[in-house]
Order: sequence, then structure tokens, then C-alpha cells
Amino acid sequence: MKILKINDDISIKRSVDSGTEEQRAAVKKIIEAVRENGDEAVRNFTETFDGILLEQFAVTAEEKAEAYENLDSELLEVIKEAAANIKSFHEKQLRTSWMTTDENGTMLGQKVTPLDSVGLYVPGGTAAYPSSVLMNVLPAKVAGVKRIVITSPPDKKTGKLPPAVLVAAQEAGAEEIYKVGGAQAIAALAYGTETIQPVDKITGPGNIYVALAKREVFGDVDIDMIAGPSEIAIIADESAKADEVAADLLSQAEHDAFACSILVTPSETLAQAVNTEVEKQLAELPRKEIAGKSVENFGAIYVTETLDEAIETVNRLAPEHLEIVTESPMDLLGKIRHAGAIFLGRFSPEPVGDYFAGPNHVLPTNGTARFSSPLNVEDFQKKSSIVYYSKKALDDNGAKIAAFARLEGLEAHARAIEIRLKNRQC
Repeated sequence: MKILKINDDISIKRSVDSGTEEQRAAVKKIIEAVRENGDEAVRNFTETFDGILLEQFAVTAEEKAEAYENLDSELLEVIKEAAANIKSFHEKQLRTSWMTTDENGTMLGQKVTPLDSVGLYVPGGTAAYPSSVLMNVLPAKVAGVKRIVITSPPDKKTGKLPPAVLVAAQEAGAEEIYKVGGAQAIAALAYGTETIQPVDKITGPGNIYVALAKREVFGDVDIDMIAGPSEIAIIADESAKADEVAADLLSQAEHDAFACSILVTPSETLAQAVNTEVEKQLAELPRKEIAGKSVENFGAIYVTETLDEAIETVNRLAPEHLEIVTESPMDLLGKIRHAGAIFLGRFSPEPVGDYFAGPNHVLPTNGTARFSSPLNVEDFQKKSSIVYYSKKALDDNGAKIAAFARLEGLEAHARAIEIRLKNRQC
């Protein structure tokens, strides 16, 4: 990895992949075809892109039961415990409606309502991502969403979904599952087909075609975010162990060739030791080609003068994941302003959050932690304002409201107030 001094250009931002003109055109064509031809279009695209001709899209009860039979019992218990942790964490985020009343009888409040339906896209094909299922379904369930739909591309050989995905879905409480992937799945979720009814919001990661499709349907439905490649920043001092820090940097580098892994430390000795360890461990990784490209192009070790400078550097970066591996990590927590998820101490490596601890692993990337938050229960709720004015309240404030309306040139607004004031005198 490159060992550098801090400079004004330090950033984790990478170019947002907006796709090629051909990719954008292809996605628009897929969406339009699904809108016009429903199931037929979804079936044709699934055959074209996944090599599977499906008679039906919905996962059957037999397939769901079979998934439990085919999943190792120990892994089932891990999924169950992870689900319990994630649910418990998100239950603490739950907000409820509220109302206040003043001496004039005015009632003001906020009504919190869960979304009617959400769709979760789970990447798949050759891989299984049960953690993605848990992190998206469980906050929606806690929020009170009644209808949760999962779509995921089928295995090209079997035409089925991975057992771990199906088990995670059922443990999280999602029963409506479809073997559909790609842009056609996003179109089906947004606009509906004969088989798949539309939803109000779509969440979950996917490839460039899925990301482009989510952008295209946004506005007709809500989406969570367009996530960029994964990233980690680590603040470490001389107390950190080089092999552990190197392993944590590589845990993100193996995600994607565009993933970003950065160490910020005031210790030149640690910087050199971590650099050596990264090269050593990289050579033994199964995904060393991907991780190697990530480290070469987007990895760096920055040496600062002080720990405070390291903290300020990380606040400038606003990373998706931040590890604080110092002698007293709790002392630094209050100084961190911008990070998607913060991991404190050497026994809290980032994968703890990815799979098991409880906080959501769907996090803001590309520096957007400056203004956005992890996926949470409120993402699956909406809020309505409540206004009840008593007769006395309108008497006391009506003239002020009418004056404000005329200030903006809206005479009908003013008259809507004054007609009530006039009628009160009759």
C-alpha cells in the first residue's frame, strides 16, 4: 500500500458509476417492456440473462421447506441468533405518533405510519447473501410494514434460490419471494405484473443494471440509496496489532476492485508494519486479484503528526465503516462527526457489524456519511402532520395568518381564514 502524508486532496470519493449509454438504454428498454408486457417480459428476460425458463416466479412452499433441509443446522442457529440481534437493535429505533394540546385547545402532532409494501432486491445467481436479507427485512418488519417482497435471481443451473437466502427470509418474516433478478425485477416491483404486485419502496444492492433501474423508477417508488463500492477507514495508534489492522483493511478490499481501504495513524512504525502485513496476507487470499486491485488503486496508509489530526482526517473522509483501534477508543468517539458505522477497539472488527452484532450494514458510501445515515426503521415509515385548531385558536391567530397569506400574494388563502372569522360572528 502507499504510505503518504496528509494532503488537501485526500478523499475516498470515487466516480459514481452512471453506466454506459448502452447500459442506460438497455435498462430503459427492459423497464418499458415489463410495464407493457408484465410476466411475459419478465420471463423472457430471465431466460435471456439467467438461462432459465421459469414456469412460475414465486418460490413454492416445497422450496422453502427444502431450504431448511439443505442448510447446515449450525448455520441455521447462526442465522437465527443474528436475526434476533438485528431485530433487537432496530426495535430501539422505533418511533411512535405523538400529540400535544395547549390551553386554547389546539392539538398538533405527528402520525407515524408504516409503508404499505416494500420490495427487497437480493443479489444472487452464483452467490448467497442471507445477511442482506436480514438487514433489509427486519427493520421493515419492526417498522410495521405488512407486505415485504423479496426478489433474487435464480441459480443458472437449478433455477432455485440459495437455501441460506430462503431460510433468512423466513426467519425474518418475509414469505413473498420471487426468483427474478436484474432490471426486470426492479421494474416488476415498481410497476407490477400479473404475478408480482407493485410496492411503494425498493431497497437492496445489485449490479450496475439494478442500480440504473432503481434510479430510473425513483419517483414512481422510493428507493433506499445508490450505494457505491465498500470502504473502510481505520484510526490506529502504536497499541494496534499490525496483522489485525491489515486483515481488516483486506476485509473490505476483497469486496470489489473499487473498494477503498485506508489506515490513518500517527505511528510510522505501525504504518510500515501494516504495509508489510497487507502484502503478506494478500498473497494468501482466495480473492487476491480483486483485493490486489483495490489496494493498489484505492488503498493508502496516511501518517499524521498527531491522533487529533488522524481524527480530523477521518471526518473529512466520512467513511462507510470506521474502526478506532487505539489504546482508549471510547475517548475518541465524541470527536467523530462523519462515519456510517463506528467500530470501537480491537475486538470489534467490521465483519462483526456485517453479520451479527445488530446495527444495519446498509451504510452511506462515497463520503455521503456527511449527511446520511444507515438503513433504519424510519426508512420504512412515513410521517403525517396533524393540525387541530379550536375556535379560540383561530380567533386569536386568524388575522395574523391572513396577513401572512397576503404578504405572499395569496388572497384566496387569506379569505379561507377570514370567512371563518366572519361566520364566527354570526
